[in-house]
Amino acid sequence: MPPPKPAILGPLQPNRFRLPVGQKQVYLPNFTLTFLRTPFAPPTHATFLTPLHLNKLDVKDYLYHCYGVEALSVRSYVQQARVVRGKSGAKIPRAGFFRPRATKRMTVEMPASAPFVWPDAPDDFTPWDKQAQEKAEASREREQKAMGAEGKGMPRGDGGKLREQAARLLRGEGRWRPGAVGRGVVGAGVGM
Repeated sequence: MPPPKPAILGPLQPNRFRLPVGQKQVYLPNFTLTFLRTPFAPPTHATFLTPLHLNKLDVKDYLYHCYGVEALSVRSYVQQARVVRGKSGAKIPRAGFFRPRATKRMTVEMPASAPFVWPDAPDDFTPWDKQAQEKAEASREREQKAMGAEGKGMPRGDGGKLREQAARLLRGEGRWRPGAVGRGVVGAGVGM
């Protein structure tokens, strides 16, 4: 019996085996894509922070159906987190060393006819109330500093008020009522 003749293949066509778009029906996505600002990437590349379970075809399909963006190619990589020592003050105490959860980044290449350029940062931040956000952040930092590295509370700085109230109680000028002193609770503390 003669050996079978090998099949002769023609030249490769680049888009011949393109997968169909739009086969997965996603009505309300249960994932979040975070669009990352990458200043050194060309305007035809967009980088996203994605969940670990998302694959290239899902991202391609999602961008096409939600935003009308055609993706020429998608590159993905999983970035492992550094190994860290378990902290005793953590919510979930761990002994020894452990590796936090990895992150997945995907870079989508778009056609040159539809580049995306990030807008410049605004000069006026009043619509976003940036001053209030900065005050809140400063307050949070003061609270964290007051709590200390070990989580032990330090004096809040209202010891003078407490000393005055204790002196009034000892002199018999007021009556003690239980409650949170000086924390916004009406009628708490020493009565007048």
